[in-house]
Amino acid sequence: MKHGVAFRKFSRTSSHRMLMLRNLVTSLFEHEQIKTTLPKARDTARLAEKIITMGKKGDNGAHSRASAFLLKPMALTKLFSTFAQRYADRPGGYNRIHKFGNRQGDNAPHAILELVDNPRDLRWEMTSRAAGWELLRNKLKQQRPEAIINAGTEQTVEILRAERGMAHREKGILRPKTRWNLQKVLRYRNQDAVAELGKKAAEYADELLATPMAFKSVHEEETASKNNTARLPLRGLAGHKRVGEIRPALTLAQGALAPRTRGRIFSLERALTKSTKSPEGMHG
Repeated sequence: MKHGVAFRKFSRTSSHRMLMLRNLVTSLFEHEQIKTTLPKARDTARLAEKIITMGKKGDNGAHSRASAFLLKPMALTKLFSTFAQRYADRPGGYNRIHKFGNRQGDNAPHAILELVDNPRDLRWEMTSRAAGWELLRNKLKQQRPEAIINAGTEQTVEILRAERGMAHREKGILRPKTRWNLQKVLRYRNQDAVAELGKKAAEYADELLATPMAFKSVHEEETASKNNTARLPLRGLAGHKRVGEIRPALTLAQGALAPRTRGRIFSLERALTKSTKSPEGMHG
């Protein structure tokens, strides 16, 4: 039977190991999102949960213990003000770990450790994009693309409110996994969170809808002017800005493009072509 293996040793002495974990927890509270190896992220999350619980207590004993653990006064201030208010109604689970592949060089497993409901919450972003994609796919079966662009975000917010109150196995517009993620990210947020998520989902749906239409119009103009059959690829090349892209062109020219969405854009193009060629059964 093994004893005394509660924490990983990380090939360090106890003082070096504890200072490293204190530094990681302090950086997590300062930036609310850090990237490190997966074993370090797991041990950092365990300690961060205990420190946030101290911040929610708010008494003198908790303040003295937290101040002795954290390395920066800024992190201590955020702990007893921002985090204590944000997680006042949440019973636990203040951290989230996202696996991020392997590190180049030693092939160590990488991970992103973040505080839930932070301004750059990855789960929030992924859920909004998944909801926007599924809502757009459902709308293309009933409406023309032009009518979808002019509809606005009010209908999207109403659909998300209805999906929030549905059961996991109940049939709706969103997939059960997307609905589960939607309910999870909205569980401890305020009343305006549904409207904010609906706005982000509608913006992403507009981007998905506008990208193939913009490429199609450019292709038609090129065909009319040069009278050839060359086609502009739907997937962006290095240096080519996507619709709604805000990053500088130098970053795009270096090859740091957005995640590949080739399959989705091609499927949207087929849906748009089908809707423009066969208007029967469409509602403008």
